[in-house]
Amino acid sequence: MSPVDLFAWSDGDLVKAKVTQCALARICGACGQSLGRPVAFVGTAAEVGRNAFHAPPLHTTCADDVRRALDDSWEVVQTGGFEFVRPGRDDEDRRPTFQPNSLL
Repeated sequence: MSPVDLFAWSDGDLVKAKVTQCALARICGACGQSLGRPVAFVGTAAEVGRNAFHAPPLHTTCADDVRRALDDSWEVVQTGGFEFVRPGRDDEDRRPTFQPNSLL
């Protein structure tokens, strides 16, 4: 699976509309299919540390493929649920985040 094959990415970059679609429709950012539980997120060590991810939710089976396709240094976190948090007016980072609420 290459970044071109991923539902919410285009040429290795996240597509904002697809990220939002993944959040609202509870679909996988890699394959575009409905999500069950657990859900996985991939992110940098900084994202894992603050428990806020920019990449959309994934099936656990898709998460390793995404990590390898984008960058092997990304980490995988599994959760039972998440919140989709849109940036506030004064937030420096204008990208929405996914915040896992029950880490596994």
